[in-house]
Amino acid sequence: MELGLIGLGKMGGNMAERLRRAGHKVVGFDFSAEAVQRLTDAGSVGVNSLQELVQHLSAPRAIWIMVPAGDPVDDTIAKLKPLMEKGDIFIDGGNSNYKDSQRRYAQLKPQGFEFVDVGTSGGIWGITEGYSMMVGGDEAVVEHLRPIFEALAPAPNMGWGHTGPSGAGHFVKMVHNGIEYGLMQAYAEGFSIMNSKHSLNLDLRQIANIWRYGSVIRSWLLDLTADALQKNPTLDGLEPYVPDSGEGRWTVFEAIDLNVSAPVITESLIRRVRSREDDNFTDRMLSVMRHEFGGHAVKKV
Repeated sequence: MELGLIGLGKMGGNMAERLRRAGHKVVGFDFSAEAVQRLTDAGSVGVNSLQELVQHLSAPRAIWIMVPAGDPVDDTIAKLKPLMEKGDIFIDGGNSNYKDSQRRYAQLKPQGFEFVDVGTSGGIWGITEGYSMMVGGDEAVVEHLRPIFEALAPAPNMGWGHTGPSGAGHFVKMVHNGIEYGLMQAYAEGFSIMNSKHSLNLDLRQIANIWRYGSVIRSWLLDLTADALQKNPTLDGLEPYVPDSGEGRWTVFEAIDLNVSAPVITESLIRRVRSREDDNFTDRMLSVMRHEFGGHAVKKV
């Protein structure tokens, strides 16, 4: 099957290579000439414009967009539409808000185009491990794209699925990332507690590897944690600054709108935001209040 791919960063490039190895034709475009050349060198077709991309694909075309969420997705679709034909398929595989995906579907469908939203997980490891894909859109269109999903997934019958109508794919991926925040926070806090128990002289690398096998808390995330500790046991040179892609906070907003209690995910998001404060006024206020009501000592710079 043919697939156009826009966005040849690390993840997009790996997806293209996995598809090529499965026998699919990939035509890729990126604003980075180096990324296009890497794709060409790997055996796929790299092009230098959206017009070339469309010209290299047979109708009905399927074009997978891997660009940052928000305006970049809308801008890409707007530039592609005049070049495409009715029946062609837009696939958004980035981390878009599910409401944007529903809006894009509602706009494109009456114009004769198809739109599918694919929440994609797997990061840089997807080329070897396969990608987890949560797919939203019309069933017939998803079925048409099945060969692509089966090639990208860990196995044809696992790791991907049609989760519902337009927006469902990105909604499920949003919640997936919210859960990821909570898992990461729990691991981080647990290892921090052990790191602070100096009297036991615990080896965090050893413990991480013990937990990887047979433990009820084993996971791929723990595998990656063990690997990171092996490379840098004391995390030297790293700043305590944790960004977020936006999906964790969208999960929290949805929980509030739906009256669903989600304290773990919410707190893990707040901890990420707090990590970015160079001058933490909140903690200084807490220190001052403790001093005022209890006479507790205040540390000064």
